[in-house]
Amino acid sequence: MPVLALIVIGAAAGFLATRLMRIEADIPTTLLIGIAGAVVGGLIMRALLTVMGWMPGFVGAVLGALLLIWIWKTYFRR
Repeated sequence: MPVLALIVIGAAAGFLATRLMRIEADIPTTLLIGIAGAVVGGLIMRALLTVMGWMPGFVGAVLGALLLIWIWKTYFRR
């Protein structure tokens, strides 16, 4: 996936994930969570499924961002 597409999908995924997990985060944190989630989710989705297109990548990005938010809330933010 090109870097620009990763940033755009990651930003959207981070925004959606922060809203689904009901956390208040600033814009850079939201972008970072989304981009990292896109990387994690993209790797997971590619390992599990060999599906082409942008929608599986977006779903993987959201799932990855949700996973990272859960880890962050559970282990790092007390």
